[in-house]
Amino acid sequence: MPKKIKVLITDDHAVVREGLAQILSNTHDIQVAGEAGNGQEALQKIRNEKLDVVLLDISMPGKPSLETLKEIRSEFPKLPILILSMYSEDRFAVRYLKAGASGYLTKESAGDQLVLAIRKIHEGMKFISPQLTEKLAFSVLDSDKAPHESLSDREFEVMCLLASGKTVTEIGKELCVSPNTISTHRVRILEKMKLKNNAQLTLYALQKGLVVEL
Repeated sequence: MPKKIKVLITDDHAVVREGLAQILSNTHDIQVAGEAGNGQEALQKIRNEKLDVVLLDISMPGKPSLETLKEIRSEFPKLPILILSMYSEDRFAVRYLKAGASGYLTKESAGDQLVLAIRKIHEGMKFISPQLTEKLAFSVLDSDKAPHESLSDREFEVMCLLASGKTVTEIGKELCVSPNTISTHRVRILEKMKLKNNAQLTLYALQKGLVVEL
């Protein structure tokens, strides 16, 4: 028998994990090797177990998923990571793919798409839609980018957390940095995006659909 693809499912909702596991249980070549409810738990399982693919939910409590993605990529550069999201590709996919994800799939996608995505990234390929392929290509050339696209990944994380209503102190604890560091990021974010305060930042994030629900 050929070796099965060992998959880790990371999502903070048990019912979602169960649903994904059920879909994968109907395949002949994919095995659910573990489940995790947050990024830190996922990292521990990846360090302790031999895995072939990681499914990573974009919105979980605790450390931001973009930060978790970078940590996994730093420690396990060859481990394929498929981002699962309730948000459409145009909001977050480009940033996550540039940060090292192997693919991006919305949770409303059919089960056969999930299976196809896992098989494809396990073979060393990327899994993205034709529309996203075009967006990635133009993102390199497009000089007329939205203001938030000029932010670094850390600044983008801080912007999303500020827009979700978290305080500088809360964000500092979540990202394991000092409140002063977060305040510095906030100043740079406002300057880059030509905004005056948190209220304008929150309004912008809401209009662009960038407020991640945790």
